[in-house]
Amino acid sequence: MAINAPASQPDTLKPSLKPRNPRFSSGPCAKPPTFDLAKLSDAPLGRSHRAAPGKAKLLEAIETTRDVLGIPDDYKIGIVPASDTGAYEMAMWNLLGERHVEMLAWESFGSGWVTDALKQLKIDATEKTAPYGEIVDLAGVNFDNDVCFTYNGTTSGVRVPAAFDIPADRAGLTLCDATSAAFAMDLPWDRLDVTTFSWQKVLGGEAAHGMLILSPRAVERLESYTPPWPLPKIFRLTKGGKLIDGIFTGATINTPSMLCVEDYLFALDWAKSVGGLKGMIARADANTAAVTAFVEARDWIDFLAVDPVTRSNTSVCLKFTDARIADGAAFAKAVAKRLADDDIALDIGAYRDAPAGLRIWCGATVETSDIEAMLPWLDHAFNAELNA
Repeated sequence: MAINAPASQPDTLKPSLKPRNPRFSSGPCAKPPTFDLAKLSDAPLGRSHRAAPGKAKLLEAIETTRDVLGIPDDYKIGIVPASDTGAYEMAMWNLLGERHVEMLAWESFGSGWVTDALKQLKIDATEKTAPYGEIVDLAGVNFDNDVCFTYNGTTSGVRVPAAFDIPADRAGLTLCDATSAAFAMDLPWDRLDVTTFSWQKVLGGEAAHGMLILSPRAVERLESYTPPWPLPKIFRLTKGGKLIDGIFTGATINTPSMLCVEDYLFALDWAKSVGGLKGMIARADANTAAVTAFVEARDWIDFLAVDPVTRSNTSVCLKFTDARIADGAAFAKAVAKRLADDDIALDIGAYRDAPAGLRIWCGATVETSDIEAMLPWLDHAFNAELNA
């Protein structure tokens, strides 16, 4: 239960301490704290990505991803074009249509996958959706069907709970968009058949490249099922009924940026330096705990996620609850602008399709000390805007 906030203070009483890094955007996200462009000098620029140095870098990125995330040895990991969107679309276009599909969505990107399944692929599918802040009835999901879902709703701050039980003996495939969950949440790899994410979220990498991770069950489907629609070259994962294995050893479908690959390798090394996956989860949890303590001590702000067990520890979405606020959208934008103008918090407005509010990235590349330095300024911005 929230308690009353401190009395409103005059606009002149700004906090004295500022965050060292005001970047709290939910994507692209803050670079690792030790980032320096000079650390990318080993990138094989001006060389073919198919030459030995480029292929070695790509394979290193794949295998280091496996190591940090604990991905099973028999899972395939590929670097594909067009960020997480490209990776997830590639999976949908190659794998869906073999059986009935349950499309689960509780925020913007999940809703996008529903649209593609029903209106573009026009497959036999059931749509199960929940409004922002809530989650669908996971207990009612039938895993004899294929199931498409987003592990963490980046635009709603709602993630699947730890108790989400995907059966081991499922007949269908699970297709999981994990773009703001990977490296910050302990993903149940043995229950995920397709997993996708992008580099620019929890690791603070650069954009335009996606990761596609396939279980043996997903590979079996690829090699035994041919979808009824044509596949563009950029989506093709098989040839002659067999997986194009080179995609999963560094022979990318199209030309990758070797500078971005080098940046990803740097971020992976940084992740290992802070304790790997466990260390990354702990950092995100500490950031979220700081925001939680702030919210619980005030009666004018709350989490968008209704149930605490579904609250994200990366894309933390907040809403203003003070009855004195006449126009919630305008007020939230004004607060976000004040914080940006003072160089305290950049790009923390709610996603354009989401309810009015703020979205604070709490992933592992953000320092808890910066979160703690920013929050008193949020107090100040709220009071100043309320009294404007």
